[in-house]
Amino acid sequence: MAAEQPEIARRRDAFAITFRRAAEAHWLRALFLVLVAFIIHSPALNGQFIWDDNYLAHDNPLIKSPLFLFEVFRHHLFLDSLSAHYRPVQTVSFMVDYFFWNDNTYGFHLTNITLHALSGVTLYFLLRRLFASLFQNKLAGPLSSAGAFLVSLGWLVHPVHSAAIDYISGRADSLAFFFASAGWLLYLRARETNRRNLKITLFASAIVLALLALCSRETAALWLIIFLLHTLFFSKPATRRAKVVVLAGCVFVLAIYGALHALPASRPQNGPKPGWAPSVRAVLMLRALGDYGRLMIFPANLHMERTVVDTRNYDSQHDWQQSVATEYLSIAGLLVGALLALGCFWKGRGRNARIFGVVWFMIGFLPISNLFDLNATVAEHWLYLPSVGLLIFAAAVALDLPARFHRPIALGAVAATIALSVRAGERSGDWTTPEHFYRQTIAAGGTSTRVSLNLGQLYAGRGEYARAEAIFREILAAYPNYPAAQTNLANALFHEGEKNEAEALFAAASRSAPQMREEYPRTWLATLNLAGMHEQQNDLAGALAIADKARADYPRIWEIVSFEAELLRKKNGPAAAIPIVEKYRCENWWSEPASLALGQLYAENGDATRAEKMLRWASRLDVHDVEALHRLVELRMQENRLADACSEQRRAVARQPDRPSEYLFLSRILTKMGRTAEASRAIAMIAQLEDSARDARALAAN
Repeated sequence: MAAEQPEIARRRDAFAITFRRAAEAHWLRALFLVLVAFIIHSPALNGQFIWDDNYLAHDNPLIKSPLFLFEVFRHHLFLDSLSAHYRPVQTVSFMVDYFFWNDNTYGFHLTNITLHALSGVTLYFLLRRLFASLFQNKLAGPLSSAGAFLVSLGWLVHPVHSAAIDYISGRADSLAFFFASAGWLLYLRARETNRRNLKITLFASAIVLALLALCSRETAALWLIIFLLHTLFFSKPATRRAKVVVLAGCVFVLAIYGALHALPASRPQNGPKPGWAPSVRAVLMLRALGDYGRLMIFPANLHMERTVVDTRNYDSQHDWQQSVATEYLSIAGLLVGALLALGCFWKGRGRNARIFGVVWFMIGFLPISNLFDLNATVAEHWLYLPSVGLLIFAAAVALDLPARFHRPIALGAVAATIALSVRAGERSGDWTTPEHFYRQTIAAGGTSTRVSLNLGQLYAGRGEYARAEAIFREILAAYPNYPAAQTNLANALFHEGEKNEAEALFAAASRSAPQMREEYPRTWLATLNLAGMHEQQNDLAGALAIADKARADYPRIWEIVSFEAELLRKKNGPAAAIPIVEKYRCENWWSEPASLALGQLYAENGDATRAEKMLRWASRLDVHDVEALHRLVELRMQENRLADACSEQRRAVARQPDRPSEYLFLSRILTKMGRTAEASRAIAMIAQLEDSARDARALAAN
């Protein structure tokens, strides 16, 4: 028995060594980060398109075909608004998702989570190398790995990043993060190799990745600043020539990006300037710092449409008491700033890391601090980059605390990671359906005109016009000249039979649209609806006059061109509508709806040759749409070219294999061709699809 004790102890020690080695294996840590990211954010995988998703990832014409791979670099992110965001790589990512997933949101969310997971992995490997230059040599080995893993894990699970991960349109943050961190890693690897060809390849790849990061989100420029400061002041001593080369490389990347950014037509600045005095901006900066510090420590109340400007503070004494928490944010901001400053002056082995963490955070924070005009005063997803600096600072502070605190700190870090993970999973569940998201946002305090407007539009889309009307009237009570609320209220009233009030609202919004377009998006909808009312009253001349003026004011809006073309077709035949559609299509060759409409007009005008050419082109502009193929089938059927019609319809089936109507259409063509056996098989496919749909509904119900 005594002889067995040493053997048991030996096996236990061997197991402990094996476990420790496995825990320190870089690939296992990377795999763990990926698994954690997917587990936490899995509730969002079945989420629907929400808010800007409907345009950017669903209706956006530039994501419909790989033919637009280079065209996207000639356009801003939003085609039909005055937003100046330039993010072509984000659009390309949606193009890839659309190609493989069509409108299945599961695939889009899968891409978002994958990008976040990869960002966490690249951050881990990047921090391992950066920490080696920040800690003392004797500590660099163990701390560069363990510290990098803990910081990366804390960043990966933090729920404040939810809007950048669970919101499909929020992926610009993770795209820029991944490309920038991966490019930095390639640069560091290039510095280490002595093989000339490999060094050149790695440096060139790093430049390409930096450019991709900038084209994913404009704030990737902050990565270049952080990279430069680390290279010049924190990394191992480098020659002056090497520093000049690095600086020149960054300037080269920015120059290329500047040239690309100049490709889209210039747009006026969207929205009015707040005109805050410097003293007000200083207060708002402190409030933002306090809010961000609070969110990093205790992210209980998370929602879109955050603000640190609460106008209720100044309405009455009672309102000030109700919203006094906003004022306390200034004090919290002072405390956060003081803590960061003290950490920089506190001597110790982690001082360089603390300073670097503060530098990282401040570079990421200053552009969002309210010192500059933005479309909001605070936003949770804006912490995606600067939060890394705060976590580096916290890790370096823990390093210099007395050894007796290290074990409690480690246990606290584990507990905090678990708590943050649970909160992140809970927050991920908010992004399921639009109604749930809007209601959760309002309940959490994110009441804004945009959230309320979207909820009202949701109700109107479901035919619940009374509920929608109440929301729109509430918005207009606070903002009487808000054109989107006027238009939507008019639409709800029209469906409720209140046509006189609806027309008056449409007219008011239409008159103010040209002046309000720089402040609000899609102001042209009011004019379009007003013209539609005239059309319903059989006043085609009045409708045409309104539509023609709207087209002059908004020449790039297809909905307006399409509406006027339809009016012209009804009044004077297809030949009258062709010129304006041809003009629009010539200026916007990528527009599948314009090509489709033009092909249909050619067909109605008796020009079968041009109709076929245009419809075939339209079918290439959307890899999943079947409308152009259906029109081609109709042309073939009219010409009694049944074999060609069958071939076109089989292409439609291949594009929409889950749609029973495609098989029904195919079976009719096959029956007309006398191929009854094949027609029967097509009918059998309809039955299979319907059975599968019933099974899926039953499974979802259970």
